[in-house]
This record gives sequence, C-alpha cells and structure tokens, in this order.
Amino acid sequence: MISQIRGGTRWKRFALVMVPSIAATAAVGVGLAQGALAASFSVSGQDFKVSADSLEGTDMIQYGSVAVGATLDSKEKSYHPVIISGFKEAKITNMCQSLVTKTPLGNITMQLKTGHKGTSAVAKNIYLDVAELDADAVLGDLDIGVAAGDGSHATKPKEGTLADGALFSQRAKTATLTKVRQKAWATTAGTFTLPDLNLRLYNGDKPCYQDGK
Repeated sequence: MISQIRGGTRWKRFALVMVPSIAATAAVGVGLAQGALAASFSVSGQDFKVSADSLEGTDMIQYGSVAVGATLDSKEKSYHPVIISGFKEAKITNMCQSLVTKTPLGNITMQLKTGHKGTSAVAKNIYLDVAELDADAVLGDLDIGVAAGDGSHATKPKEGTLADGALFSQRAKTATLTKVRQKAWATTAGTFTLPDLNLRLYNGDKPCYQDGK
C-alpha cells in the first residue's frame, strides 16, 4: 500500500514513524553482539552540522543502524545510533557543512559552502548517517514499515550497515526537504558535484547554524 503526504509536514512530527527503527538501534551492544548491525567504516570522534535551503531527493530509503568509531582520545570505540537516509540522487541548494574543533589555539571552525550561487550541488547514490534532523518535508509515494532487506528498494541499504534484513525501514519515490538543519556522523556518495565550493577555517565557533534556531 502506498501512502502520499500532501503539503508540508514538520519533520519532527513525521519522524515519529521512525520510532521502531530508533528503538531497534537503542540496544547497541546487543545488536552488535548478535550480528544484527554492522558499520561500513569507522567514523571519527566528532559529528558535524549541515544546513541547506532545500534537498530534493529521489528513491529515498530510511532505516536504523549504528555508526561505530573512535573517541577523540582514541582509547576505545564509540557507538552512535543513527538513521541512515539514502537517495538515488539529491539536489541540494545553499548547503553549508561545519565542524568545530578544539585546539591549543582555541576553537577552530571548518566551514564548507556550496550551491549558493544559483546552481545546486548534486549527489548520486548518497547516504547520510543522521543523529538529528529538523526540516519541513514533503514525501511522494511513501511506504512505511518495509523490511529493509526485502530487495524491493530502488535505493539499496548502505553496504556494510545491514545484516538483519527484517529491520524496519521506509521509502519514498520523491522527497523534498526545506529549511534543513542536521547533525550527522558520516556522509557517503558515489559522486558529489559541488559548484562554487568555498572552504574556510575560522577562529572560534562559527557553525552553519545554532542549536535551537
């Protein structure tokens, strides 16, 4: 059965349908011990912020997983429940990515901007390991509660992140997100075209957006 969402909906409200997948990732140690989840690579000890005016994606897939990585002191592994959002193709307008790092010289912000001069950034076969997401969303041809590994997804689960094919997932033929504010642990893509790329280092805290705004 295909459901359609007409008009805009607050992503925070819509994300309630993802509760089963979030619950599936809560018992991280148990899941990994049973081989239910696997990480495709080790993530760094820092998450990063991404903002965008809009993201227009095709063949969306979403399911729960665990990002496994190192802590900043490199003494032990860290485990981060995430929602993996995959798209066959995504066009991103006015994208900003930022990472704030503590250094002996004080905080330094790495900030990347692209798609801000009238030409959107374009990613193909992109997967986002998301910890937090706020946006307005419009989804077309939506299916909720699909087994992640049933083989019917146009965009397949990210390689190395799914061992239990019975995990909860949802999919949509089209997805339009506006006013995007996101914290993520990783992004992977087959290709990512970044027009008018602007990469800068700044002294102090200059993230793409402030929490709560």
